[in-house]
Amino acid sequence: MKYFLAIAFLFCSFAFVQAQYQIGDKVDDFSLKSTDGDLVSMSDYEGAEGYIIIFTCNHCPYAIAYEDRIIDLHNEMEPKGFPVIAINPNDPKVQPDDSFEKMKQRADEKGFPFKYVLDDGQKVYPKFGAERTPHVFLVDKNRVLQYIGAIDDNYKSEDAVEKEYLRDAIQAIKAGKKPQPATTKAIGCTIKTS
Repeated sequence: MKYFLAIAFLFCSFAFVQAQYQIGDKVDDFSLKSTDGDLVSMSDYEGAEGYIIIFTCNHCPYAIAYEDRIIDLHNEMEPKGFPVIAINPNDPKVQPDDSFEKMKQRADEKGFPFKYVLDDGQKVYPKFGAERTPHVFLVDKNRVLQYIGAIDDNYKSEDAVEKEYLRDAIQAIKAGKKPQPATTKAIGCTIKTS
């Protein structure tokens, strides 16, 4: 009986573990509230060639270091069909600086041209397997995951960047190729959860 209960417990435990997206997986759409009050989904972007999904936040120094680069990235890539959707995955109860009100303030201060949305209830980031802020997931127009990782190879200084992983991945997709590398290590703060 004990053996049976142990097996049943293990089976139930595994049943509740959520699989994380891997390269080549189709990504589910989401509907998350933006700082401008809209609900945002990938399907809202008609004619998109892909989606630059970046898990980021207000408080993390790594995320802050990348803000201007993310703005530039969106301004460059959105007209080419690759909009940025920035998702704050942090629990505001754990990190009050990442509350929705503070997100709105930050978006206004920086003049974010992209949608900045809250993963309310933290339902989206576990599916992606996001672990840090910032953490990038590049999805093609068919919502197939093509690249996971860092924006580039130097969070400290944009001038010192030698490898632009995300831009290279976008160029590969536009050329009908697979990004190489398809994954890099995301450098940043851990996602805050209770």
